[in-house]
Amino acid sequence: MERKITAIVRQKRNPERVSIFLDEEYAFGLTRIVAAWLQVGQYLSEEKIDSLQAEDAQEVAYLIAIKYLDYRERSETEIRAHLNKRDINERVIEDVIDRLLRSGLVDDRRFAANWVENRLEFRPRGRRALFYELRQKGIAEEIIQDTLDPINDEELAYQAAIKKAKNYQSLEWDEFRKKMLGFLSRRGFSYNITSTILTRVWDELNEAQFTKNTLTNKR
Repeated sequence: MERKITAIVRQKRNPERVSIFLDEEYAFGLTRIVAAWLQVGQYLSEEKIDSLQAEDAQEVAYLIAIKYLDYRERSETEIRAHLNKRDINERVIEDVIDRLLRSGLVDDRRFAANWVENRLEFRPRGRRALFYELRQKGIAEEIIQDTLDPINDEELAYQAAIKKAKNYQSLEWDEFRKKMLGFLSRRGFSYNITSTILTRVWDELNEAQFTKNTLTNKR
């Protein structure tokens, strides 16, 4: 049995959706993009109604995913988890993920590369810590290994240490070493790596301080 569209009304609370009235009664809501081809006076079969509602469910889920991506890039696993929390049908989630992958909006290799680049620039940490973080984001082990292969843990430890060392420059060597070992350990660097760079950082820090004092005294 077919039903006649008697009104298409934009929703006040959400202008991006419209209310569809069939035979003078409210029937369901649709996103404007799904309802774009509908016209008052048009007849819809039950099969077509089901198809429209299924398409609308997918479009709603897709828009939720797009909004989630507005804040920062997300991994495929993060998108799935976010949509699952919204009680979205698993089949709809699969369709949305496929759409995002095909459009390039979700790419786990790009995500991993950008995540590591951001970490190394602002908060250097070891390969072990980076591996754990990416696994928590649902990135496949193969992608993680490929992303981390070029990374030199010793250089990363040095970069992290030299930034933090200024906070400890007034300390004696034993206390300096203790605090720096703890800091670098929390950043995922092994003792073998951190112990080899602390003397270097300590010497550079004191040399810089000596140079500064010398220049000050000459003024």
